[in-house]
Amino acid sequence: MIGFHLISTSSGARRGRLITPHGEVPTPTFMPVATQASVKALTPRQVEETGTLVVLSNTYHLMLRPGAETVARLGGLHRFMGWAHPILTDSGGFQVASLAPLRRVEEDGVTFRSHLDGSLHALTPERAVAIQELLGSDIAMVLDECVLYPASEERARQAAARSLRWARQSLEAHHRLGQALYGIVQGGVFAELRRENARALVELGFAGYGIGGLAVGEPPELTREMTALTVSELPLDRPRYLMGSGTPLDIVEAVAQGIDLFDCVLPTRNARNGTLFTSQGKLTIKNARFSDDPSPIDPECSCYCCQHFSRAYLRHLFLAREMTAATLNTLHNLSFYQGLMARLRRAIEEDRFSSERRQLVDRLRDAST
Repeated sequence: MIGFHLISTSSGARRGRLITPHGEVPTPTFMPVATQASVKALTPRQVEETGTLVVLSNTYHLMLRPGAETVARLGGLHRFMGWAHPILTDSGGFQVASLAPLRRVEEDGVTFRSHLDGSLHALTPERAVAIQELLGSDIAMVLDECVLYPASEERARQAAARSLRWARQSLEAHHRLGQALYGIVQGGVFAELRRENARALVELGFAGYGIGGLAVGEPPELTREMTALTVSELPLDRPRYLMGSGTPLDIVEAVAQGIDLFDCVLPTRNARNGTLFTSQGKLTIKNARFSDDPSPIDPECSCYCCQHFSRAYLRHLFLAREMTAATLNTLHNLSFYQGLMARLRRAIEEDRFSSERRQLVDRLRDAST
């Protein structure tokens, strides 16, 4: 009903299969962000067309609107948003960092002042679990305290220790059958602190492990260093989820370190802002040089957008502020990301990941449009 199977490895990269009540997901895979039970600008059917099989929704935002109890009464998150495939829900831990002016962290949890109406909401480890059980997601995350870079070692130590206590409380509070609960490794950019936190979490025995507190302002080299040492402490038979890290180059390098799951707002947010990912690099569609360009966004892409529309047309839609621009751009960017993931999976299956990685890294580093 639920679990993870490691199928093959190649030069440190892993090809696996995530098993959930709503279907199986080949890994490594990318999860588009559906913060408020929707991937912005796309219908669920369009999300499927990009090759996506799992999305991520936000516990904090759904707690505020429409409310977890409302979603539960309406049949759970899958039925509510019309998505038949797996869903991962985060815990609201990232909002502890991103909404710092609107929250107060205490030992028993976090009190948020709603950004919608100013009302107060308490989010404890137990409440975060209860909300995700009501939502009925396939994968739930423990509540953690994420600190942004730079932070002192003492500050990172305090947050990691609190996150570990909350993880233990979350595990004790979790009772929903068919829902996996993942722990989250914290520790900032301090090697021994991360090792200690990872080891303690593994002792608790979670179904999977998120690597949190990275991609929050630190240099990419430091992200990779902390990812590698964290992975070295995690069990081989459990999925590894690098939270919030998501340029194509970041993903390729993290897959090389043994990461299985990714999420990031980058492909969808960039799409709405007119920045498109291609096999030749990023492309800013509003640029005047595309005004008469009949070619597709990416000649190597087979998505609906690239098969039917020109750069000139997409530029026109974007400058005219047509809603269709966001839809077509998002379709392409997510298709690009999922195509990259499929390419990486094939390379692992065929045990040629090292050469594939070199080709991709060279292209992604050098490409600029």
